[in-house]
Amino acid sequence: MATVASHSASSSVSTKGWFAQRHTNRVQEIFAGYLFVLPAALSLFVFLVAPILAAFVLVFMRYDVLSPPEYVGLHNLNQLFADTRLREIYWNTVRFVVFATLFNNLLGLLLAMGVNRTMHAAVKYLLRTALFFPVLTTTASLALVWNFLLTQDRGVINFLLQQIGLEPVPWLSSSSWAMVSVVLFDVWRACGFLMVIYLAGLQAIPESLYEAASIDGANQFQRMRYITLPLLSPTAFFALIVSLIGAAQVFDNVWVLTGGGPADATRLIVLYIYEIGFKRFEMGYAAAVSLTLFLILIGLTLFQFRMSRRWVHYD
Repeated sequence: MATVASHSASSSVSTKGWFAQRHTNRVQEIFAGYLFVLPAALSLFVFLVAPILAAFVLVFMRYDVLSPPEYVGLHNLNQLFADTRLREIYWNTVRFVVFATLFNNLLGLLLAMGVNRTMHAAVKYLLRTALFFPVLTTTASLALVWNFLLTQDRGVINFLLQQIGLEPVPWLSSSSWAMVSVVLFDVWRACGFLMVIYLAGLQAIPESLYEAASIDGANQFQRMRYITLPLLSPTAFFALIVSLIGAAQVFDNVWVLTGGGPADATRLIVLYIYEIGFKRFEMGYAAAVSLTLFLILIGLTLFQFRMSRRWVHYD
């Protein structure tokens, strides 16, 4: 009996030791996991969360960078309603976002469908590279090239128009044409990125579905209507959100291409926020304007998620 009791006791001790060792290993794994996540979490907090929180605080402050912040209550928010220039700039931003998002997605989808067709592998590779190349190049350098192309007096585009008997177009100096030029530039710059997204969505559609539809007698339009578009809808939903948010935050191409002119014709909201904060040194009001943009983008994103239930198919 004593031997059995001793064996039972030693077994109980070894079992407790095993659980203690397992608990220790588990704690060490959790600690190591948090240790690996810590640099990314610190970067996220320092460069994203902290600036957002600081912007919310600055909304109620008067701050010019050179002197300490001064609490002014709702002054910056009241200034939003008195700023008539802000309405015009938001109208410019709305027009730019609508047209840039629409044409970027349409052209990106058409290019993806064109590149996805059967062709020689080398040709397909060259086309993808050429169409995606503007995405890899800095926006400022691309805008400088477009500025050279679209200059009214010495621009290449107007020179070619004159060769066929047409009048030169004031692409960048006219209030009517400047926004068109900015939209065209953004579409040329960003459609390659959306092409890659749509191409990934097209290649994820099983080829067997098209083969079965062809056997059943479906033509190309019917295959597009009942196979491609429904199965591509999750990709299109993602592309719409990404392109809309990206268009609303455009800054560098407008800054280099037109500088916001002529006469605020192409001045978009992010450029206006930059000028308020870093030229007029009204950081509090700049934070208030950026808050309106933040809330609008959140609202539009939630609205898109709400409407996606009607047209996005995940099955």
